[in-house]
Amino acid sequence: MNKVILLGRLTKQPEVRTGTTGTAIVRYTLAVRRAYTQQGDVDYIPCVAFGSAATFAQQYFKKGQMVAVTGHLQITGWTDDSGYKRWRTEVIIEEQHFAEGKRDT
Repeated sequence: MNKVILLGRLTKQPEVRTGTTGTAIVRYTLAVRRAYTQQGDVDYIPCVAFGSAATFAQQYFKKGQMVAVTGHLQITGWTDDSGYKRWRTEVIIEEQHFAEGKRDT
């Protein structure tokens, strides 16, 4: 079973790009506090959403906002132009939700 559940804050404004097949793709990073640490350690987790979920994130999510997501972990490997093996680990979003009330501005 490959299931990820995260609660964290957006580190920047989500921006949608269009993939080669015309599908909307958004990448954003969640700052997630580690449980059971007194130092306030934070992990920065890269997340990816596709299609209508991508456009929703771009339209409604803002930098600093608390967001809850569920999805699955995906690890992609490739060899770069210099011949080095590279790896990228990211959460592929299946669901994303607001996790706090509306802020006063």
